[in-house]
Amino acid sequence: MFHSVFVYTGLIAAGLALSLAFLSQRYWFARAWRFAARIDNAVWRKAVRGALLAVLAGIALAALTALLRNARGVVSRGSWWTAFFGLWLSSSIFSYLFIKIIAGAEWMWRRLRAPASAKAHPPEPAMASPVPAPGAPPVEAIDHARRYFFQAAGVIAGVIPFASAAYGFIEERFHFRVREVEIPVANLPPALDGLRITQLSDIHIGAYMPVRQVRRAVGMANELSGDLTVVTGDFVTGRSDPLEDCIAELSKLRAPLGVWGCNGNHEIYARAEAKSAELFKTHGMKLLRQERTELRWNGGALNLIGVDYQRQRDPEGNPAPMLPGIDPLVRRDVPNILLSHNPNSFPRAAQLGIELSLAGHTHGGQVRVEILDREWSPAEFLTPYVAGLYSCPLLAPSNPSDNELQGVRPTSNVQPPTSTIYVNRGLGTIGAPVRLGVPPEITLITLRRAV
Repeated sequence: MFHSVFVYTGLIAAGLALSLAFLSQRYWFARAWRFAARIDNAVWRKAVRGALLAVLAGIALAALTALLRNARGVVSRGSWWTAFFGLWLSSSIFSYLFIKIIAGAEWMWRRLRAPASAKAHPPEPAMASPVPAPGAPPVEAIDHARRYFFQAAGVIAGVIPFASAAYGFIEERFHFRVREVEIPVANLPPALDGLRITQLSDIHIGAYMPVRQVRRAVGMANELSGDLTVVTGDFVTGRSDPLEDCIAELSKLRAPLGVWGCNGNHEIYARAEAKSAELFKTHGMKLLRQERTELRWNGGALNLIGVDYQRQRDPEGNPAPMLPGIDPLVRRDVPNILLSHNPNSFPRAAQLGIELSLAGHTHGGQVRVEILDREWSPAEFLTPYVAGLYSCPLLAPSNPSDNELQGVRPTSNVQPPTSTIYVNRGLGTIGAPVRLGVPPEITLITLRRAV
């Protein structure tokens, strides 16, 4: 039930997104074509229309290429052209949507106002009505104030998405923010109370995330002086991204208990899961692939487990088991910490008795807006674990019922016995290189004994 709801929701969302993409591009192309028709000079008019056709062909080719690559499980490195394409597509869709909402509001206003206006001003007798000239349009009152209001609202609504995307691209996507959070952990020994973990996730090095920005994030992470550092996947976006450069920068991370990591889904797309593990080893770090290790601190011990990206569907489209074969890696005598890129593995981890999971993958949705006093993110279509801290009962069922799911909420006061997950908002971006209301994150986690 839990997985089916989100699968169907995702399919509906994908269908709506594709429809909006088509309708919005048709709308903007028609507007540009009509604008070109106003050009008096025939040469310039033909040149502008030729340029429009070329741009349309380029957008169609880019979209088709992206679909084919995604079908083959390949995500290519971003370039300035793909950055522009992502910015344009996202901005134009939302701009079109807002313009149509304003147009719909104006239509509703006319429909609701017409009956009231007819009652307030009944028609005069036919003999008193002026007779229009032959071929002249019927005489009607024009509400200029209303017309100008809706015109201005439409212009503002159309501009806001483009301005927001530009701001998110130029300003927010590199505004790295340190988030400090204390997490009560069930079964945590007194010796580990206060242990600090620095978490990075979703680097996505490439055209959208230059090496110098990764270096800056690493420097900020080192300033936190964590006892343990973890990196929860998605070092790259696609095959042509500089994986070696990314891991070389990550090797500059410093922590007494070392630097540990796990693979993300983009390591699968880039066919770089084994290469990532090899580079981690070369640089004196460890990438855990269905493995565990015991870490000792101040006389206490914890069990660190790492897994590759957990697919929710097999190649045939059937639900895939989460965390298969992990049962032997879970210990009962010490607390367990799981590094799993996909936060949707959390219910299964709780069932297995894993006290704390650290994940990424969602980017916090990259965009967060407030609608009617409620914050909303696109990632909510894919997972209930969008960003931050969540908890559910330890040893809970792997497929929670709707009633149990209602109890899964972001929390800052976790009570035992619970299993907890922290979802990092990531450093990089995917799709449109934009962040709005979801700044890139470096997390400092302090473990506390659950009381």
